[in-house]
Amino acid sequence: MSALRDAIDSATAVFADAGIDSARFDAEELAAHVAGVDRGRLVLLDPPGDVFFGRYRELVAARRSRIPLQHLIGTAAFGPVTLHVGSGVFIPRPETEAMLEWSLKQLERQELPGSPVIVDACTGSGALAIALAHSVPGARVLAVDDSETALGYARRNCATTSVEVIRADVTEPGLLSELDGRVDLLVANPPYIPDGAELDPEVAQHDPAHALFGGPDGMAVITPLAALAARLLRPGGLFAVEHDDTTAAPTVETVRGTGSFDDVVSRSDLAGRPRFVTAVRNDQP
Repeated sequence: MSALRDAIDSATAVFADAGIDSARFDAEELAAHVAGVDRGRLVLLDPPGDVFFGRYRELVAARRSRIPLQHLIGTAAFGPVTLHVGSGVFIPRPETEAMLEWSLKQLERQELPGSPVIVDACTGSGALAIALAHSVPGARVLAVDDSETALGYARRNCATTSVEVIRADVTEPGLLSELDGRVDLLVANPPYIPDGAELDPEVAQHDPAHALFGGPDGMAVITPLAALAARLLRPGGLFAVEHDDTTAAPTVETVRGTGSFDDVVSRSDLAGRPRFVTAVRNDQP
């Protein structure tokens, strides 16, 4: 096992030199992927052979060039689920799990009878939709996106769930009008980065720009999403939308400006950065 430890130590140093913050984690994840085991079982492996080390060197070189770890292993963890991801779909981030946790706590607090209706707008790989369906058995969950490439991953990820995948532009007037006033929760992780922002190579070169950038101020999709939520949510229904860490105040103002929400609150992610805004639909028409 000393050869494996040496290889992981070497990869860790290579990644650190390349500016990768999660150097050790990535080195171990790649080794576990090549070996076909969970990362925690690396210490239990029999000494690997030349085939393992050859493949491992290839993946280390690819990660050193800042290809995302998730693209190399083909999956990304999000909350209670693991998702297939790859080129052309936004990789779900741990920061969004704070919005997932908030949503689940609020749904539990409301003790909704029957089958709650949940909409995940800008679903991408289906991360929020699948995590919510997993955690709220019996819910009707709709996952909406306008990228056929992203929806290919979403459909694959949703194949064994009850999530309904819908191809549509969330800014389209009248979207899901049959659900007006009937939705219990609408969540969204839309494109919200202001145009021209500097990004890490993994993001700038591999996440689709369509899923990243939200116009000059980052609000191009958030503004129509607030109107969509105002139309779809029942009185007391919940809205949560992720935003850039520079646009918390404009997002709050936009949601309040609809006149349809109470308790509009800016909330932080696990790192303490302003990350998403939540609100409760009032009973105003």
